[in-house]
Amino acid sequence: MALRIQLNEDIAAGGLEWSKAVKRMRQALGMTQARFAQTFKLTRRLVIELEAGTANPTAETLAKIGRPFGYQVGFVLKKAAGSSNQYERSASL
Repeated sequence: MALRIQLNEDIAAGGLEWSKAVKRMRQALGMTQARFAQTFKLTRRLVIELEAGTANPTAETLAKIGRPFGYQVGFVLKKAAGSSNQYERSASL
C-alpha cells in the first residue's frame, strides 16, 4: 500500500517518466515482469522494453496498465522549467 501511495504522490507532483511509472506500478502490485506481462496480456519482452523506456507503447497498452491504479492516458499541462508563466504540453499516464 505504501508503494501505491508514494507512486500516486510522485505522479501528482509531475516529472515521473512513464517508463519509471510502469516499473513502479508493477512493483506496487508485487509482480515479477513475467507475471505482470501475463496479467496484462503483454509479452515479457514488451514489459522489459516499457520499463527501460525503449518501447513505443500504444495508448491502449498504457491505459490497460494504468487502469488498476485509476489512471488514464491523456495530455496534461506541465510547467516549463524556469518560468512561472510558460507551459509546455506533456503526455502523461
